[in-house]
Amino acid sequence: MADVARELLIIRHGETGHNARRILQPADTPLSARGHEQARLLAERLADAGVRRIVSSDLARAAETAQALERQTGISIHWEPLLHERNFGDIRGTAYDDLGLDPFASDYEPPGGETWTVFRERVATAWKVVQRHAAETEGNLAVVTHGLVCRELVAAHLEIPSDVREADFPWPNTCITIATAAPPWRTRLIADATHLDSLAPATPGAAI
Repeated sequence: MADVARELLIIRHGETGHNARRILQPADTPLSARGHEQARLLAERLADAGVRRIVSSDLARAAETAQALERQTGISIHWEPLLHERNFGDIRGTAYDDLGLDPFASDYEPPGGETWTVFRERVATAWKVVQRHAAETEGNLAVVTHGLVCRELVAAHLEIPSDVREADFPWPNTCITIATAAPPWRTRLIADATHLDSLAPATPGAAI
């Protein structure tokens, strides 16, 4: 990827064992061995991408992904709890197949967790923080976060082509979305994970 100044790179964390087994993840879930390899390949892809600042969720799976990029670039990480994944409260640690419901349904409120409204309000606040970091960065800003946060940032805060729907993208682990780092925050790449082409196919799974 060319070193293009003033771009925003939104990155999903690497794979965890819970991702592979389709389990809603507790906050402290670390990367699996495969996830660490994905993070390494991500960091290699971005080695010469002009990243000058890294902002990351401090949950383990995002933090370990960001640290791979830190090792590759020498850029220190700014930790941002507002970039955490949606809190699914008491159902974290439960396999999707054991829930008997759709945890992503618009009207579902996880006990002890965040409603969609609360989650989206938090991501909107996180977006203000991202904008501030972008304005202060001479070069590209990498934001390492989680699947639902990536989706919400794109759907609510970035400009995408009129013939593209955010819902059409699978958002694989360590995928990258690239947009201009200033208004109108126009995307040129969404949920791309071509840096993982050398890996064997993943175990099917979509756990956040």
